[in-house]
Amino acid sequence: MAGEVKVTGQSQEQLLSLARSARGAALVSLIHQVLEAPGIYVFGELLDLPNVRELAENEFSSVFRLLTLFAYGTYADYLAEAGNLPPLSEAQKNKLRHLSVVTLAAKIKCIPYAVLLEQLQLKNVRQLEDLVIEAVYADVLRGSLDQRNQRLEVDYSIGRDIRREELSTITRTLQEWCLGCEVVLSGIEEQVSRANQHKEQQLGLKQQIESEVSVLIGLLIPWGFVVGIGCLRGLCLSFPS
Repeated sequence: MAGEVKVTGQSQEQLLSLARSARGAALVSLIHQVLEAPGIYVFGELLDLPNVRELAENEFSSVFRLLTLFAYGTYADYLAEAGNLPPLSEAQKNKLRHLSVVTLAAKIKCIPYAVLLEQLQLKNVRQLEDLVIEAVYADVLRGSLDQRNQRLEVDYSIGRDIRREELSTITRTLQEWCLGCEVVLSGIEEQVSRANQHKEQQLGLKQQIESEVSVLIGLLIPWGFVVGIGCLRGLCLSFPS
């Protein structure tokens, strides 16, 4: 995996440019190239092309459905529909498995090996760990393999394509989050205001006490009292003998 040349953003844009003018079997071939190409893990722009969406209504509908699965689905989703979908190459299988791990990581940051083995349909832990290492090299996720506790600990993973119908839910969630932030900020500002008021009150009280002490000293000195400088605040007085 380390020796592979990753597809750059420019290469992905070139594929999209070709897809805009392709039709029929040529477009299908190009879609399979995109699904197999290393480094390409988002497919929303391709799905939004009018000529690509037309595939859903003709004899290439299964290819359109496959592209949709790569954008939004998982390897388990593919297996559930495999009889109606084109077969996957090994590279495509692993890419869809990578994306499946991303989907799991969005729900839980410490994913048990048992869950991964089941969802990705891998035979053993060695295959699983190799797949995760491939995903790390592909910058799909960052994390660590906890072999002792048999789990994958995910620190970061890429974002996946978002369905149009999910945008309203995301917008509502962000609005609720912003409202929560405003409430917290308002509470912090109120606490700061109270702290400043308390500080001003304490400073005023200190100044009042110091003023009263100064007046008291002024009254006592003419009568011959000696006031210890270090005891001014405590009113420590010495009476003349």
